Amino acid sequence: MLEILKSRASAGELTDPGPDEIALPEILSAAVRAPDHGKLRPWRFYIVQGDARNRLSDLFAEALLHREPDATPAQIEKERAKPMRSPVMVVVVARVVEGHKIPVIEQVLSTGAAAMNILNAAHALGFAAKWVTGANCYDPCFLAEFGLEPTDLLAGFIHIGTAKSVATPERPDAAALTTEWVGPGMRG
Repeated sequence: MLEILKSRASAGELTDPGPDEIALPEILSAAVRAPDHGKLRPWRFYIVQGDARNRLSDLFAEALLHREPDATPAQIEKERAKPMRSPVMVVVVARVVEGHKIPVIEQVLSTGAAAMNILNAAHALGFAAKWVTGANCYDPCFLAEFGLEPTDLLAGFIHIGTAKSVATPERPDAAALTTEWVGPGMRG
């Protein structure tokens, strides 16, 4: 299992097949195993596949034009292409409870852990995946048009499919980023 975790990498181009009606529930079942202090279950998952990718593509283009009315046709087409990068996309949302004894940061981190579980589960099942963000994650107009609440935070878009090519990125040395804490005042 450790080798699976250590071999996971974000994929470049993705194509069919993506996870089917058997694999996708398995991936989401792994997602909800994320740490969840307070059992708030702050994560929400929106599956975008099939014709829904075209509708999301239109929404991406509309949002870009709202943010940048002078966007060029090339910029609009680039934005339109984003939902088409994979056969399946999981939109990961943090549905946070403000003013709760569990701080918002913990709810957001739990959602990030759920997203990471999606990436790891997809990889364990033989799929490739990539987690991306972008301007739409922070655009109140896009978020409203997508159907989210004003307090929802869009953690990102996870594309899942089959990698057209496999590359092994260079990873940092964990030891170089690790310090053993031995007492107050220590700086690492």
